Amino acid sequence: MKKYCFGADIGGTTVKLGLFDQDGIVLDKWEIPTRTENEGIAILPDMAASIKEKIQEHGLHMEEIAGIGVDVPGPISEDGIVPHTANLGWGYKEVTRELTELTGLPSEAGNDANVAALGEMWLGGGKGHTNVLMITLGTGVGGGIVVNGKILTGAHGAGGEIGHIHVDDEIKECCGCGNQGCLEQFASATGIARLGREALEASDQPSVMRGKEMSAKLVFDSVKEGDELAIQVAERFGGYLGKALAGMTAVLDPEIIVVGGGVSKAGEILLDYIRKYYKPCAFKSTKETPFALAELGNDAGIYGCAKLILG
Repeated sequence: MKKYCFGADIGGTTVKLGLFDQDGIVLDKWEIPTRTENEGIAILPDMAASIKEKIQEHGLHMEEIAGIGVDVPGPISEDGIVPHTANLGWGYKEVTRELTELTGLPSEAGNDANVAALGEMWLGGGKGHTNVLMITLGTGVGGGIVVNGKILTGAHGAGGEIGHIHVDDEIKECCGCGNQGCLEQFASATGIARLGREALEASDQPSVMRGKEMSAKLVFDSVKEGDELAIQVAERFGGYLGKALAGMTAVLDPEIIVVGGGVSKAGEILLDYIRKYYKPCAFKSTKETPFALAELGNDAGIYGCAKLILG
């Protein structure tokens, strides 16, 4: 009997859902709003109702469905328990138990960045490898670690929190996590934009970035035009991220490093600046670890969720 599964990528604004067959082919994709009010009490019931509708719509039988994979934006234990997640309004939440009770289907869960890494390993930028380090550069910096085809969750569900590696002693502002000097403050889209503003304020040098709304995209578009100040910002970004990844690979020794998130749309030039600072700091055995851009975009989460179920 052919098997199917659902993937559910829970974000702070929407829940992205997908119906997959056993070969990883997505048969349907859709989104529903993430209702975070009242401590997010409606999120899982809304998902369950939407999945049940799709089961009927596609004429599926319960015994044909292997289960539901779900990811959440925050730490989650291997048994599907979230201690808290600010983006969803949840406090302590037994995600997989509740979802299984609501749907009657088995469920598996993971952190969103880790699950995205699993998706990229399976059918994206890391395809063909089973040991993958993925970093996502978006509003924040996320990470995912896959070892021998399995997500590294960690004892507290915090495996892969690459964005909170300490990389700078001088910065006074606090990271969203409450610490200071986290990689996220320098390598995220917001961090790169801050570096761009600092560069403009510290110099009266002409720049195509002046008079425009600062963003990571503006920085790397300006780098492509040969703008000197933008290049200085890209060098700082590459220094922070390249050196941090060198430390990660000394511990993990991945087959490949996959870079995703909105900032990765800058393309190969982004990888050039990371490699420049990665190689001199990397351990001898990991200096030639290849870098690749993520390929699944916003769908990496639902693909990874499906892989949680399909194994």
